[in-house]
Amino acid sequence: MAELLINGVDAYTTYGVRMGDGFLDALQTPSQLKDYVTNDNRLDNGVRYSETVPKISERSVTLLFTIEGSTPSDFRIKKKAFESMLYQGDVSINVPSDGADVYHLKYTGTSVSFARNIERTFAKISASFKEPDPTDRT
Repeated sequence: MAELLINGVDAYTTYGVRMGDGFLDALQTPSQLKDYVTNDNRLDNGVRYSETVPKISERSVTLLFTIEGSTPSDFRIKKKAFESMLYQGDVSINVPSDGADVYHLKYTGTSVSFARNIERTFAKISASFKEPDPTDRT
């Protein structure tokens, strides 16, 4: 069984990618609520809150991945393929051993960090995403 699926494919087999430190914690952090609908009428004391059910806001997620290649050349090929997939924008992530939830994310390209080993066969890369609708995990 694949450890991590990205856009429906085994991330390790396709890109040499695995989950990095804190990956599951970041992925499963609860979402914030949108601001409440209020009426701050100057003629009334305090603020009135609408009697609506609060809604979930989009959330920002930063995930740490590791990329591994058997040789420097293999590493570069896998890294480029992984980056190309990210640059398409839409990324769906599923961790089968952790349940059926599929996280539908938008790659933002902000706050990216990259650290490679001296052999040029392994790296850690962080990537930032937006999850437009955290209630849609199907």
